[in-house]
Amino acid sequence: MFADYIKLARPKQWVKNFFIFAPLIFSHHLLNFEKIKISIFAFLSFSFIASSVYVINDISDRESDRFHPLKRNRPIASGRVKVWQGILFSIFLFVVGFAFTFELPFKARFLIISYFLMMLFYSFKLKQIVLVDVFVIAIGFMLRVLVGAYSIEVVVSKWLFITTLFLSLFLAISKRRMELYFSIQNQDSNFGEQRKVLYEYNIKFADQMLVITAGGAVIAYALYTISERTVSLFKTESLIYTTVFVLYGVFRYMYLMYQKKSGENPTDVILGDVGIIANIFLWLFACIAIIYREQIFKFFGFTF
Repeated sequence: MFADYIKLARPKQWVKNFFIFAPLIFSHHLLNFEKIKISIFAFLSFSFIASSVYVINDISDRESDRFHPLKRNRPIASGRVKVWQGILFSIFLFVVGFAFTFELPFKARFLIISYFLMMLFYSFKLKQIVLVDVFVIAIGFMLRVLVGAYSIEVVVSKWLFITTLFLSLFLAISKRRMELYFSIQNQDSNFGEQRKVLYEYNIKFADQMLVITAGGAVIAYALYTISERTVSLFKTESLIYTTVFVLYGVFRYMYLMYQKKSGENPTDVILGDVGIIANIFLWLFACIAIIYREQIFKFFGFTF
């Protein structure tokens, strides 16, 4: 029973909430203990409240999930956890998450609650509206970045914000595409019962959107690295070289989607591929080395 509640909370999905730490890294505050502490509180708050939404979503989808070959095994869809138990667990997760918000500035707290309300609408209505469903997911990622920024009271670069928009749309659309692909491959006549909005998409339409969002993410990131504000803040144009990691990550994800038929669950794709994980760490290492080069040189006794 305990394992079922862990599955309901989906802690593996908390990896999405690491977007909260992006403003910490790109604002020159990674070595500031107080800023780190606040960012961790923001991460925990967002994670518990997001888990609360996941439980509500499973309750909402319990009937349609029973038509899915994998989702039918979810705790609520399978009946191992009763609906009323799920509701109580969701309330518990929300209360824990909300308690952490009292360590955050008001703006960050407001955005976290806004995320919760938006995802409630998503669970019961918005996910059935074509295009709106993927944009809501994208807005969720953008809110993560804003929560991270407001928590440590810094301003987010508009280009970094746009990069997040394109990247999150890319992941959301890839998820829809693969859901549709597997439904067609399996000749599943019940795929509309699983997610009615799939009727409004087709493979060609999804592929076109993927090309636009993939290109947009890479270009927006490249423009961020050479923007006047970025160069002025970091006193270097070297961050442009990290674009190669972003480009590789997008290409690798598309390879896994088109060649390996992965992508129905973006989190599983990212966490299950050594190439993507290594690329993320290399990108992170390169960014930190470039942004914090002065502090690193001083630590090792070099003058910069």
